[in-house]
Amino acid sequence: MASVMEDPTLERHFKGHKDVVSCADFSPNNKQLASGSCDKNLMIWNLAPKARAFRFVGHTDVITGVHFSPSGSLVASSSRDQTVRLWTPSIKGESTVFKAHTASVRSVHFSSDGQRLVTASDDKSVKVWGVERKKFLYSLNRHTNWVRCARFSPDGRLVASCGDDRTVRLWDTSSRQCINVFTDYGGSATFVDFNSSGTCIASSGADNTLKIWDIRTNKLIQHYRVHSAGVNCFSFHLSGNYLISGSSDNTMKILDLLEGRLIYTLHGHKGPVLAVTFSRDGDLFASGGADSQVLMWKTNFDSLNYRELLSRHSKRVTPDPPPHLMDIYPRSPHRHTAQNGTIEINPIVADTQSGDPQVVEVGRVLFSTADVMSHDIGTSSRYQHISGSDSGPARTHNRPKEGEDEEERFPGGMTASAAEHSGIPSNFTSTLENIVQQLDILTQTVAVLEERLTLTEDKLRTCLDNQVLLLQQTQQVDRSDDETEGSSV
Repeated sequence: MASVMEDPTLERHFKGHKDVVSCADFSPNNKQLASGSCDKNLMIWNLAPKARAFRFVGHTDVITGVHFSPSGSLVASSSRDQTVRLWTPSIKGESTVFKAHTASVRSVHFSSDGQRLVTASDDKSVKVWGVERKKFLYSLNRHTNWVRCARFSPDGRLVASCGDDRTVRLWDTSSRQCINVFTDYGGSATFVDFNSSGTCIASSGADNTLKIWDIRTNKLIQHYRVHSAGVNCFSFHLSGNYLISGSSDNTMKILDLLEGRLIYTLHGHKGPVLAVTFSRDGDLFASGGADSQVLMWKTNFDSLNYRELLSRHSKRVTPDPPPHLMDIYPRSPHRHTAQNGTIEINPIVADTQSGDPQVVEVGRVLFSTADVMSHDIGTSSRYQHISGSDSGPARTHNRPKEGEDEEERFPGGMTASAAEHSGIPSNFTSTLENIVQQLDILTQTVAVLEERLTLTEDKLRTCLDNQVLLLQQTQQVDRSDDETEGSSV
C-alpha cells in the first residue's frame, strides 16, 4: 500500500471565527463546510474558491456541535445555551429552536434517514427528537455525570453515548433501554462514534487513549495511546480503514486501522485541536481548534491506482473478502503506541486559495421558531453575510471528572469552584446539592410524562383515523343497501 500512498496536504484555511472552533462538519455534497465556535456563531463556508461565507447568529452561548442532515437541506447545532437549532443553510438563515434539556447541550447528530436527532447534555441525559414534527420524543437516562457525545448507528437502530462518568453506553432505540456499557477508562470519555458499517464503535478519552470495540462480541479489539494529552475528537474515514483524531497536544493523528499503526502526525493548529471530520466521500478532512482557525486538508493517502490494483489481481478466481478489524493480529486487546517511521507534516504555507477580504454585514432576518414541549421560545436572530476573517481571544473549557467538584477552569491552569465564582458561602453547598438532586429527579419525571403524552397523542390520532375509516365504510354499506332496495323496487 505504501507504493500508492501520498501524504495529506493542507488545501485552505478559513478565518472568520473570533474564538475557539469547537466543531465542524461537511455537507453531503462536499460544497459547504459548517463550523461552530465559542464566539456563539455558526459559520457556513462555501468551498468554491473565493466564494463568500455566511455567519449565522442566534445562539446565546458557546456552540458545541454541528451536523448536516443527510439531504444537506438542514444544519443542526447544539449549544451551552441549553438549546438545539435547526438552520436552513441559505441566505434566509431561518432556524427552529428545540428546547428540552436543562443544562448545556454537548452534541447533536442526525439519523441516517434524517427523521431524528440525538443530543447529549450536561443534564446527564441523551434525548431523541423528531425532525419533521419538530418535537421532543424521549430521553435515555442512565449516565451519572455529564454526557459529552451521542451518535446514531448507520442503520438508526442503536445510539452510542459517552460522558464524564467514564462510560460508553449502547442503547436500543426500539426498547429505549441501555443494552451494553463499556467502562475501561481512566478519565472522562470525550467522544464516541460508529464506523461506516456499524459493527464497531470507537471512543476517545481524557486519558490520552483511543479505543475500538466490536459491538457484536462486546470486546475491545484495538487500543491506541499515540497522543501526549487528552483526545478531544475523531472521525472515521468512509472506507473504515482510517481514523483521524484531534488532541490537546496540538496535533492530529491519522491511524491505519487495518495495520493497527500510526501513519501521520499533522501539525497545523497553534493550540488544542477540538474538531476533526472527514468529508462524506473521504477525499477531504477539516480541523478546528483553539487558534480560531478552520483548516481543510486533502486526504491523498487513500487514493489508490485501481487500474493497477485490478491488473495485479486479475488472475484471482475468488478475491479475498475485505479484512475485518478482528482479523488483525494480535486478536487480543493490545495497545498501539507511537512508532518510529510515522510521517510528521508541519505545513508552512497555510493557504493558497482564500485571502482575508472585508467583512460585510448584509442585514437582519427573523428566524422561525417552534414551541417545543410547551416552552415559549419565541426568539429572533440575525445572520451576517461575510467572506473574511477576524481574530480574537481564545478560550478553553474543561469539565470536571467523575467525583470532582464542578469548577470553572481559566487559562494558565487557574480554577475557581462554582460556589466561589458565584459568591455563595460554603455552608450553603449541601443545600444547593440537595436542590440540584431534586431538580434532576423532577427533570426525569417530566421526561417520563412527556413520553407518555407523546404516546397518548399518537394513540388518539390512530383512533381518529380508525373512526374516520369506519365511518367511510359505514357510508359505503348504507349506499350499497339503498342501491339494492332501489333495484328490487
